[in-house]
Order: sequence, then C-alpha cells, then structure tokens
Amino acid sequence: MMEEEAVLCFPQLNTSCWKPKRPRSHSVLTYILLSCISLLTVTLNLLVIISISHFKQLHTSTNFLLLSLAVSDLLVGLIMLFEGMVIDGCWYLSDIMCTMYYVLQYIATCSSVGIMVLISVDRYVAICNPLHYSTKVSPRRVKILIPLCWICCMLFVSLQMKENLKQTGQFKSCVGECVIVFNMLEQVADLVLMFILPISVIVVLYVRVFAVALTQARAMRTLIMVASRQHSVGVTAKRGEVKAARTLGVVVAVFLLCVCPLYCVSLAGQDTLFDVSSASFVICLAYFNSCLNPLVYALFYPWFRKSVRLIVTLQILKPGSFESNILK
Repeated sequence: MMEEEAVLCFPQLNTSCWKPKRPRSHSVLTYILLSCISLLTVTLNLLVIISISHFKQLHTSTNFLLLSLAVSDLLVGLIMLFEGMVIDGCWYLSDIMCTMYYVLQYIATCSSVGIMVLISVDRYVAICNPLHYSTKVSPRRVKILIPLCWICCMLFVSLQMKENLKQTGQFKSCVGECVIVFNMLEQVADLVLMFILPISVIVVLYVRVFAVALTQARAMRTLIMVASRQHSVGVTAKRGEVKAARTLGVVVAVFLLCVCPLYCVSLAGQDTLFDVSSASFVICLAYFNSCLNPLVYALFYPWFRKSVRLIVTLQILKPGSFESNILK
C-alpha cells in the first residue's frame, strides 16, 4: 500500500524517508511559485536597501529601521528557495544545511519582530512626545539599537537551538528528513518572547499612537483655519508624522495578519516535533509578508517610487546622485 501511495526520497537507501506521491505538475508548480515569490521578495527588498542606503535625504531614524526590516525580509526571500524541498517532503541537502535553514529562518523572524517593536516605539515617541523625538530617537541611537536587536536575536536563537546545534540531524528518523526538536521550555520561551510579549507591546503602542493622532487631527483642522504661515509649517510637519504613523501602521497590521497564524498553530498545542511540511501554508504566509512590505512602501511612500525610478534607470550611478532631492 505504501509503495502505491508514496515513493522513497533516496531509492538506493533502505533508511530513506517516504514522501507522498503527488502529480509532477503539482511539484513543478510549487517550485515555480516559490521561486517567483522568492525572486520578487529579494528584488523588492534590495530596492528598499539601495534606496535608503544611497540617498542622503532618506537617512532618518525611521528609514534606518525600514532598512533593517528590508535586510530581514531579504534573508527570508533567500530562505524561501529551500522551502520547496521541505514542502515536497524530502530534504536533499546535508544535515548542516538543514540546521542552517532553521537557524536563518528563526533569526529572520526574530529580527523582524524586534524591528517591528522598534518601529512602534519610534512612531509612539514621534506622535506622543514630538518635542523630544529628535533627541530620544536620533539616527545615532537607532544605529546602535539595530545591531543590538540582531545580536540579541542571534543569542536567543542560539540558546533555543543549542541541542539541535550540538549534533546536526540527531533528531531525524530517516534519511531525507529536515527536522528540529524543541523542548517544552524552549517552546514557551519562543511563544512568549517572540509572539505574546512583542505583539502586546506593538498593539498597546499603536492604540495609543492612533488615539493621539486622532486628537491631533481634530486640533489641526481647527488650527489650520487661523494659523499664520509659521504655524502652518508646524501643522504640515505634524501631518507628515501622522501620515507616517498610518503607513507604518499598515506595515505592522500586515505583519500581524501574516505571522499570527503561525503562532496560533503553536498555541493549539502541536507536538514538540516541528516539521515544516506539516504547516507549510502558515509558514509560507509568514514568508509572504516579506514580499508585501515593499509593496506597502510603493503604495504609500512617494520617495520609494521615485528612488526606484532612479535606480532602474541607473541615475544613481551619476556623480552626486546621493544628494538628489528625493522627497520633493
């Protein structure tokens, strides 16, 4: 019965894993779809990275956070290339590559969550405490916080996967399986530190941000009727902050919609043996968020659309292009 429904990953080995027998067209379609999404994710996030890195006007605290998020999303796009093998049911690479796949996956996820928290803090200070924003959230401080965020994620992932890193492939039951094992303590730590705690902070901060933004919007409508030219500049600046908060709120909302299903599976009380092939949909949904972020920027940020045109037309290769007025 098994020979009719499944095939061996490595027919020459008696210890090979079995994989479900699917129509070849399904497997080809899966690989093509994942490859296209991966290519699109890498390309779009590379455009974000080049834009913010190259143009001097974009060197702001908020944009540095978006740059770090784009690096994380770029990493996800590269990881997605290996997802086809896992979904197909057979891992054809080495055990070390399997472990590295999971390590990079968790680092990318952890860093994305960390940056989302920092983005929420950035918008909270900008809207709720604008007079001290330039000192509390200066580009210099953000440049320190971003590497710290990545270092903390690497340390956390190393502690979480210490048993899996001691001997790669020790938990697999057959040749061709890519699997890792988390004990109960590690699962709880992952759920609390990478989901419940950061998501709670993000939601609380953004509820406060939009409450204050709504109050400011009402005040601005009244103020703009009687404001002098000097005051109007301040009103325009506040409008810009509110618009930025709204745009980044969309980014955070999309992130929550894509990532929450993955952790809901964990909350449902799945077995400690976590095999990606058994939860391919929710993982691919979480991955797809990395492709959506640059599309949100394209919809809401004129500077991103303008910078993409300059990059695609190779205008950035001209001397002094980094000083282009990208915000006009």
